[in-house]
Amino acid sequence: MTDAPRTLLALMLVGTGCYKGSASDGSEADTEGTGADGTAGTSGGTPEAPELGGVGMMGMRRLSTDEYDNTLFDLIGDDTRPGSALIPEDVADPYDNAFANQIASRTLIEALEQLATESTARLMADAPRRDQVVGCQPTGPDDEACLTSFTAAFGRRALRRPLGDEEVGRFVALGAQYAAEENDFYAGVAVIVRAFLQDPEFVYRVEIGTPTDEPGVSRLDDFEVATRLSYLLWGTTPDDALLDRAESGGLATPEDVRGAAQEMLDDPRALARIDRFHSMWLGYYRLPHAPELTDAMRTETRMLIDKTIMQDRGDWRTLFDATGTFVNDFLAGHYGLPSPGSDAFTWVEYGDSGRRGLLSHGSFLSVAGKFGDTSPTQRGKLIRKRLFCQEIPPPPPTVNVDEPPPTVSSPCKIDRYNMTQIDGCAQCHELLDPVGFGLENYDQQGRFRTTDNDLPECTIAGEGAIDGNTFSGPAGLSDLLRDEGLLDSCIVYQVYEFAMGHDVANDDERYVEDLVTSFAESNYRFDELVLNLVGDEAFLYRREEEV
Repeated sequence: MTDAPRTLLALMLVGTGCYKGSASDGSEADTEGTGADGTAGTSGGTPEAPELGGVGMMGMRRLSTDEYDNTLFDLIGDDTRPGSALIPEDVADPYDNAFANQIASRTLIEALEQLATESTARLMADAPRRDQVVGCQPTGPDDEACLTSFTAAFGRRALRRPLGDEEVGRFVALGAQYAAEENDFYAGVAVIVRAFLQDPEFVYRVEIGTPTDEPGVSRLDDFEVATRLSYLLWGTTPDDALLDRAESGGLATPEDVRGAAQEMLDDPRALARIDRFHSMWLGYYRLPHAPELTDAMRTETRMLIDKTIMQDRGDWRTLFDATGTFVNDFLAGHYGLPSPGSDAFTWVEYGDSGRRGLLSHGSFLSVAGKFGDTSPTQRGKLIRKRLFCQEIPPPPPTVNVDEPPPTVSSPCKIDRYNMTQIDGCAQCHELLDPVGFGLENYDQQGRFRTTDNDLPECTIAGEGAIDGNTFSGPAGLSDLLRDEGLLDSCIVYQVYEFAMGHDVANDDERYVEDLVTSFAESNYRFDELVLNLVGDEAFLYRREEEV
């Protein structure tokens, strides 16, 4: 039998599309979730929806490429990150996990099959890693007990819930068939791994829950809550400890969930996830530089995030008004800052350089360029949309945004970016360009400059304005952000959208408004924002996606 029919057969046998869980005695049972009081949905009662409302809509979310690669590593130890090479690129607007953008396609299906085949082959070729994943030593090709033990444990991690006896039996029967054909126990393991890696419940985060007394609102079961938590805080599948907590009823109440999240924030994967959120929010998850410079800039920003959010557990806004940064000799020389005298990243004060906080980092200043240089318009748009959560209307259809501003009486950028003087363009550009010009002293690699690139006659004033408030450079912008409170609520909306995979809608408003209030009351601690998000009763529910 060839590889393609084998994969097809595996999918036909196990991809039933029916969501099953397992009862406490290991027998198969429909998963009905838990009630609002933490009692099992199988007790016969209908859970009550949260009295305060705020339950967000949730569709079926596919693992993003980053989540897929993280999950593959945690599941079978594959560190090659193959998903980024084969899975169609995720739409990042700004986050890569919005379910409305996750369109299934033949290319996706073929990529998932290839990934399953190649990842399984790498696993089988690495005996120590294979044996760790299998978890038992077979006595021979027909060791059904070992195959069953492996299938139950691996399936629980792969599908993020326990498998019922009948489900396990179907996988084991499939594996046993191939083990017998090849006279090789691990041939059976391989086909089971391949089948799990293509199972819809592996590729998608399926949430069903139990219907409540409010139409369209369902109470998630503890395994669904564990999955929400794990992909939000770690960007990967729940580990055995979190699944054990779910199986024991340890995620039944908001207090339970908050307690679990508190422990999860101490895991290094939480820093990686928080860093990824910030990099996607502000657009610097990809940078247009050589690897050494890109890595240095990303390290600088990640270390400031670690210090502010994870170590100090202080005011999140300190990210934007920090008086120093982490640099090594290479990056300090690039910026023109005092050298720490080491290849290691070390805290260096900005002094009177005019820099302050994350807005001085090359990571941020590299974003929103155009035509081979900085773009005041694009920088202004980035700040308005991402830092202030303001909607900017698209340009008129007659405007070709792919043409650079024309040279008028002067080649200087301040004169060429004159859209504020043109009818039909002025309304938007008056919002955008003055913001961007306030950062023009910093080029697209984050270096300070006094004139336009290759135009020494064009002096840069570096003066900007936001809604009548003037500023100069990153330090002036940071002061304005803090004094006017421009960041305080937008970051809450951004975190909610990242967590739930969709923009804030009317049904979400109570939830988000409460988070805005509690964020301020916590003195703007980011970890408290996350804990309050997952500790809200609404986090345990989902609203049906509108059709």
